[in-house]
Amino acid sequence: MDGRWVEVGDGVLARRYAELDLTVGLVIGADRALVVDTRGDARQGVELAAAVRETTALPLVVAITHAHFDHCFGTAAFLPAPVHALPVCREVLAATADAQRSEWVAHYRSRGDDLTADSLATTDPPLPDSPAPAELDLGGRVVDLRHLGRGHTDHDLVAHVPDAGMVFAGDLVEQGAPPAFEDAVVAEWPGTLTALLGLGPRVVVPGHGDPVDRAFVAEQRDRLTEVAELHAAVARGDLEAAEAAARSPYPDVPWP
Repeated sequence: MDGRWVEVGDGVLARRYAELDLTVGLVIGADRALVVDTRGDARQGVELAAAVRETTALPLVVAITHAHFDHCFGTAAFLPAPVHALPVCREVLAATADAQRSEWVAHYRSRGDDLTADSLATTDPPLPDSPAPAELDLGGRVVDLRHLGRGHTDHDLVAHVPDAGMVFAGDLVEQGAPPAFEDAVVAEWPGTLTALLGLGPRVVVPGHGDPVDRAFVAEQRDRLTEVAELHAAVARGDLEAAEAAARSPYPDVPWP
């Protein structure tokens, strides 16, 4: 496996993977450590759990940013640790896990990655077992688990580490590729990023790509504002979807 740790603050690490350009997180306190997202299948979860255990022996707690498979299908490797998410995340995962599995098994088979396809095909992701608390005390360090609004999905959760000046943003922020819109709440996404910027982070860790600064998030927010305005114009009948797509700063927007 190709994971590598990137230190983004004192006791705060991002783990980067070439597969899907995924980024997950680890926040270490005095008494416990928080794992942010768990990768995309049982085998990948085991790899991440082993990497975490090479870094810390503390008891673990898990937070899931949203219900897309690449962020939560590896959770079983961390049990019996508590697994926190928004209640809607649990509902969406229960409703969509089978369809996500089928879609992505086919994707990996089509590109000849039978190892990942086989692991994903036999992965039954456990559901989050606890609503995310507003504050998670790790011992000498508090992490705020916040739903700042809808955007990439209707249940995005961020992990704010105030003493380190950083936020794990999940797929509300994407570096290295355009944001993904298949489950997006387009009209509300810019406002959610404005709320994220209001936390005053020094570093923001996206769900995919390298850690970024506030300026990057502000620029992505502004581009998403353009998308939201085009989306609203199409919904009103003031603009054809084809014209909106041609003018959009991002591709693959599901126009009304």
